[in-house]
Amino acid sequence: MDPSTPHPPTRRLRESRAVLLSVPFALIALVTVVDLLAPPEVHLGPFLIAAPALTASFAGPRTTGLVGAVAVLAQVGVAIARTSLTDLNHTFQIIALVLISIFVTFFAHLREVHEEQLTRLRSVAVAAQQVVLRPLRDRMGPLRVACVYLAAEAEAQIGGDLYAAARTSDSTRLIIGDVRGKGLEAVGDAAIVLGAFRAAAHLAADLPGLVAHLEAAVAADPDRAADGPGRPEEGFTTAAVFDVPDGEPCLRVVSCGHPPPLLLRGGGVVPLQVDHPAPPLGLSEFVDTGFSAQSFPFEPGDVVLLYTDGVIEARDASGAFYPLPERAADWPGDGPDALLRHLRADLLAHSSAGRLGDDAAMVAIERMR
Repeated sequence: MDPSTPHPPTRRLRESRAVLLSVPFALIALVTVVDLLAPPEVHLGPFLIAAPALTASFAGPRTTGLVGAVAVLAQVGVAIARTSLTDLNHTFQIIALVLISIFVTFFAHLREVHEEQLTRLRSVAVAAQQVVLRPLRDRMGPLRVACVYLAAEAEAQIGGDLYAAARTSDSTRLIIGDVRGKGLEAVGDAAIVLGAFRAAAHLAADLPGLVAHLEAAVAADPDRAADGPGRPEEGFTTAAVFDVPDGEPCLRVVSCGHPPPLLLRGGGVVPLQVDHPAPPLGLSEFVDTGFSAQSFPFEPGDVVLLYTDGVIEARDASGAFYPLPERAADWPGDGPDALLRHLRADLLAHSSAGRLGDDAAMVAIERMR
């Protein structure tokens, strides 16, 4: 399906709306019958306004106007049956019902316009995600790969976290990173890093050279120059860049201030902490940068979990951080897809109210046996 096309309502949704629509009509019938049978001094006509008001909460303006018109006709019938249309009490009830029905119909129109705007926003977010943060292929050389992205902002599909992968002639290169900030404001910075990685991952001879290219791309961003010099707190990106050779049971990593990946092997979890991490990308004018790659064993059957700090900084209701290594160790072991499904559900269950305070991304790679 074209991401710019809103998703059609499901059959279950249509059925639920049909059930909801029967409620205001049933309410009109009930109020009308009771009003006709009530003593002369009892008037239940004002209760009819509940029907269009209820409809406006879930239906569009046409349906709301229809229910309001039926309610007015019901009140007219009650007036004729009990006294006459010129009776002052019924006249004011009918006028009030007409005016309030018009008001709630206009409210339903505004709600429908807002929903259409949200639908377009979701479509744009999905399109942006497919352009900027492309999904990773399931198989890349000897690797099985899975990824998941959880945006902190409810209407955003992408934020400041990033990941990408590329094939060379004899290896797979990956990057995972976290731009300072979150939501749609950070998409531009993430796009710069991802564009530089995709352009140079096939060309750079070694991993430090690739990371140096990324640093140069971030430093050359014209928006950073417009912010003015001497502001190291602006526009930096933590990142980890990996090279996984096809013919060697290892992986090489350059860490630029990013949380260490986790190696899952035989039911155990080991953080792959580099000895000499580099500063985040974008700080070359403030800190002397030197990029060096470090190798770690990565044997057939091993799984390496890459993640951003939005995962480990997620808090529960008591304020406790998400214990990623312990929860990853609970994974029974059935491929990277199963690992990320397990962690995604567990992370959302851990987070307060099921929402994250920051964007979160995870990539799992497994070397095939």
